[in-house]
Amino acid sequence: MPSLSAPVLQLDESQLHHINSKLSAMEPHQILTWASTTFAGLYQETAFGPSGNVISDILSSQGISVPVIFIDTLHHFDETLDLARRSQERYGFDLHTFKPEGCHTREDFIARHGDNLWKRDDLVYDYSVKVEPARRAYETLGARAVITGRRRSQKGDRATMPIVEIESTGLVKINPLAMWSFQQVWSYLRANEVPYNALLDQGYKSVGDYHSTRPVKEGEDERAGRWAGEEKTECGLHKDYFAMRA
Repeated sequence: MPSLSAPVLQLDESQLHHINSKLSAMEPHQILTWASTTFAGLYQETAFGPSGNVISDILSSQGISVPVIFIDTLHHFDETLDLARRSQERYGFDLHTFKPEGCHTREDFIARHGDNLWKRDDLVYDYSVKVEPARRAYETLGARAVITGRRRSQKGDRATMPIVEIESTGLVKINPLAMWSFQQVWSYLRANEVPYNALLDQGYKSVGDYHSTRPVKEGEDERAGRWAGEEKTECGLHKDYFAMRA
């Protein structure tokens, strides 16, 4: 992890476009090396999906130490929580887990918000379990930039995503696998014996909360198993924070 005295990157639109043009010709390990030497307050943010696991492995293989932010929504599959433990043991990163405000267990969340909040108001649910804990994590840890596992091949809002983007809050997001396909991710996982979610062997490709994730059918898009039957492609974590807060 770079020291907190490292310079903070200040970019205008033309500079950001230039950087993305340069990075688009680089491999993920080169992008991660660039990020680690460019940004102070750099973290990896992951829910231990396939892409996030690949990034953890690349960082480790490059000898780059980046602390990890994990948002525990209290509605993850047990397999996801087990993978978080195995990944931390494998790579030895500093793991910072944040949960919904005022809640330590799923029972706490139900007592505070009622049962099945995701059915009654999915925006409030997304804000409560992901957006608010993430923003609290950034503020608590002093995160200025985060590495994500998002890819263009996941389609939806991600289809035209750049490698580096800056939120309205000023947070920088780096997407080193933006140009990769799911097959490239899967091939890397298997070739390098990277820990992955046991649910992938049961037909899942993108794993979120247990109540809004199902296995993907043959021929379906990678994220078709997320929020099936709904016009939704993001959980809110990568939506505009100020709009969701309002």
